[in-house]
Amino acid sequence: MGFLDTLKAWLATPEASQLEASVLHQVLGDGNQGGLSAIVDKLQKAGYGDQVKSWLGDGKNIPITGEELQEVLGNAQVKELAAKYGVPIDQIGPLLAQYLPKAVDKASPNGTLPRSA
Repeated sequence: MGFLDTLKAWLATPEASQLEASVLHQVLGDGNQGGLSAIVDKLQKAGYGDQVKSWLGDGKNIPITGEELQEVLGNAQVKELAAKYGVPIDQIGPLLAQYLPKAVDKASPNGTLPRSA
């Protein structure tokens, strides 16, 4: 089962709220990215504060593109994730763009990410 299949299977479970955040934390935290909190910080510093605020808040999540995420993460991290999970490089950005807003949203029920995220 590839990365995408694993992620989709986990997100379909009743525990998806916790798993959604933990999967991306595991994926992004394994490398030099530091998990969801570090990605949120990077996105805010890169000018995506409006998107991040929407993910942390109760309203509709403003989307981010795969290209924007790849730019923030950097080519080395994208290549590392692609190699680690056997996903074509051109699919990593769109996958993260699809699931990162949901993961941040679910991991921040009070509008802030816990320190462990």
